[in-house]
Amino acid sequence: MTDEILKYFGPKVGEFTLLPSKGGVYEITCNGELIYSKKSLGRFPEDGEVLEILRQKIFS
Repeated sequence: MTDEILKYFGPKVGEFTLLPSKGGVYEITCNGELIYSKKSLGRFPEDGEVLEILRQKIFS
């Protein structure tokens, strides 16, 4: 997923941060806003799903 995002957004990405957690939590935030939550949806994102969410968020 990191490679996919960096390939698409390139130098526009200022930082990636991985924060270990417990209990199967897998959440992705962008500029402090939760954009994907495995805990809420009950599944990991599909290939390209997070990239599409980011595209919509940034270019809408």
